[in-house]
Amino acid sequence: MIRKLALTTTAVAAFCAGMATADVRIASVAELSGAGAAAGAVWHDGIKMAVEEINAAGGILGEQIDLVEYDSQTDPQNSRAMVQKAIDEETFVLLGTVYSSSTVVNMLVAQQNGVPQITGSESPTITAKGNPYIFRTAFGAQKGLPKLGSYIKNDLGASKVAVIWANTEFGKGGHDAFLSVAEAQGIEIVANIPTEQAQVDFAADVAKLKSSGAEAVFSYMTEEESARFLIEAAKQDLGLPIVGDTVVASQKVIDLAGEAANGVASHVGLTAEAPIPAIQEMAAKFQEKFGYGADHNAIKGYIGAYMIKYVTEKVGSFDRQAFADTLHGLCLNASEYPGVLMDVCWDDTGEMSRESFLVEVVDGQQKITKTLPAN
Repeated sequence: MIRKLALTTTAVAAFCAGMATADVRIASVAELSGAGAAAGAVWHDGIKMAVEEINAAGGILGEQIDLVEYDSQTDPQNSRAMVQKAIDEETFVLLGTVYSSSTVVNMLVAQQNGVPQITGSESPTITAKGNPYIFRTAFGAQKGLPKLGSYIKNDLGASKVAVIWANTEFGKGGHDAFLSVAEAQGIEIVANIPTEQAQVDFAADVAKLKSSGAEAVFSYMTEEESARFLIEAAKQDLGLPIVGDTVVASQKVIDLAGEAANGVASHVGLTAEAPIPAIQEMAAKFQEKFGYGADHNAIKGYIGAYMIKYVTEKVGSFDRQAFADTLHGLCLNASEYPGVLMDVCWDDTGEMSRESFLVEVVDGQQKITKTLPAN
């Protein structure tokens, strides 16, 4: 069993008072500061809420969870150091990171130490590296973008598309996956514009898009950059449909971009607006607890914590190797395992499969336009 070896003074006092002590350590390694805080902090809040629920219901195998947070500062090398620190401090399972550029670096440390890692990252490369200890809470771009390609081609009727993307591990993964989808759909890429992490000025980029001859724009950037882009697109009256995958129509982007987000369409793996009572209940509790709306990152973090509970209980002990072995090829039905919120399966690479959604932002809210089958 992975346990804390010593009780602090506070823990001793709690024990003497008849309170349960935290016995199994789980690490949340997330972007709590820096450019990725808009994603990482929300992910971490989703984890916190789930852990509180799990502990209140008796914990995991009778043990209370000691959730410890480690700030990656949105820096890949620092995230690597934080993962190593968490492992040195006897973490059972790692949750994080959200940014793919960090995960591709720090997951090697977890792999070398045989520690299971549940990530919110979506770059296709993460589950393509043969790491037997990495698992997702949301599927990679290579699974979601084919659904979006069909929407662009068949629903929008667009055959010429401009692409604006983040020049990061996350952005490259989505960019490359979309270009493959575009080729398969017979969509011509008329502009291909990389942007930088934490970029502030999108004026020149939007001007290029306006003059590209595109019939639609595919956007694949992180939250703050997506919001800045949408604001500039509205300022310059871009006048083209803007589509993306998950982030561009997420609640955080809507909050940051305001009216500029209206009209954006996106394929999303998780959304608080999904017509699924369990997700809507989770989102309502999250809003009440934290005072802001749950986006896909909050839901991913929440699901990640429950993954640890359910898989560990299937194993019957705090055995890292057995945990990883059990999660490969596992399917969890939400009716029996409600914390996963939707029926879900993982394959032998740690990639996941479940239903997803097409959404459009209308009056500052995500509106579900179609539910798509798992692939």
